[in-house]
Order: sequence, then structure tokens, then C-alpha cells
Amino acid sequence: MSDVKIIDNLLDKDAFTSLQSFILGDDFAWHFNEYVDYESEKDKFQFTHSFYKYNQPYSVHYDLVNPILDTFDLFAIVRIKANLLTKTPKIVVNNYHVDHDKKNWNTSIFYLNTNNGYTEFKDGTIINSVANRLITFPSEMAHRGTSCTDEKSRVVINFNWM
Repeated sequence: MSDVKIIDNLLDKDAFTSLQSFILGDDFAWHFNEYVDYESEKDKFQFTHSFYKYNQPYSVHYDLVNPILDTFDLFAIVRIKANLLTKTPKIVVNNYHVDHDKKNWNTSIFYLNTNNGYTEFKDGTIINSVANRLITFPSEMAHRGTSCTDEKSRVVINFNWM
């Protein structure tokens, strides 16, 4: 757990509400993915929105994440992607994975809504999904996410950076 840094209320109330309202609103484009962690998974899916990939902004909405990026001591970005998992009757726990296997790279997860889903690390540490929370950890740390049962969706923005 010592490698996981947690910042609650990362953005001021107005900035967070604006970001949350737009991403969870009707005008934000989500793309269906037939898997969550690995293409070989059966019966799992998620919706994603790529803000940054292939070494450049990938979305017309890239500027939305600038207030979060401004809080990082940033040298380079690998990827920025929003993930939306839909409500399930029971919590679905996904597979452990690493976002990037290089030393000195970071993963940050920004939670857009509060729900009973969570992020779990191999050491058993669980970080609850709390709106406006940011967690940061070394990208080579194995972790996994879950669905939720108490809201329509669990939505996070995942940053891989150095």
C-alpha cells in the first residue's frame, strides 16, 4: 500500500462537477470494447473513450483532462483512457494486470463517480471508488478493477505517464 498515493477532492468543486457532468452526460462518445483486461476474456465488456494514444491527443475532448494533468509532475504520457463498466447484479472482479511494465512510469486512476466498485492490488489493498479521488502508483504494480452494483456505472479515467 505504501506505493499507492491517494488524493481526495483533487479538483475544486466547480471543475469536478463540470468534468463529471460532461463525461457522464448524453454528448460524450463511448466506444464498446468486447473485453476488459484481456481479449481472451469471455462474457466481459466495457465502454472506453481514448483521450491520448499513439503519442498524441486522440480525442476532441482531450482538453477536459488538463486540470488533472496539471496536478502531475509530468514528463511524458503513454495513454489516457476513460473506462465505463456497467452495473451488474453482483460485483464482477476483473483480472490482475499491469498498465506498463517499465520502471519510473506511473499509473493514475481518477474516479468520476462514487459507487461500491473498487480497485484492488495483489497485496490485498482495496481502494474504493470515490468521486474526485485520484490514486497514483508505479505502472508495473498489478491491479484490477470491478463493476458496481449500486449505481448504473463505474467510471474512471486511467492515466499512464512519466
